[in-house]
Amino acid sequence: MSSTTTASTTTARTAADVTGAHTDEAASLIADARTRIDALDDRIIGLVQERMAVSTVIQEARMTSGGRRVNLSREMEILGQYRDALGRPGTSLAMTLLELCRGRV
Repeated sequence: MSSTTTASTTTARTAADVTGAHTDEAASLIADARTRIDALDDRIIGLVQERMAVSTVIQEARMTSGGRRVNLSREMEILGQYRDALGRPGTSLAMTLLELCRGRV
């Protein structure tokens, strides 16, 4: 395909296309909020990575002392904490987090 064909088939995306908003004001608000969400997601990912590292330290200490890698009663506490704070979806979130933090066997 030639560069002229490519250029003619590419159209500029409007604010409504990008945000789904029907006014410039709403599009601006959505764009700003998405920027905040992106920053929050970056922080959440960093915190999950930090949690994974701390969990690894705990698991290694437990196994070095002759214990098991996973403490199921502690995991149940965490599941309850997330469920109480976030409802049923919190349990799924906690399960995913625990799975990430268990590390590889």
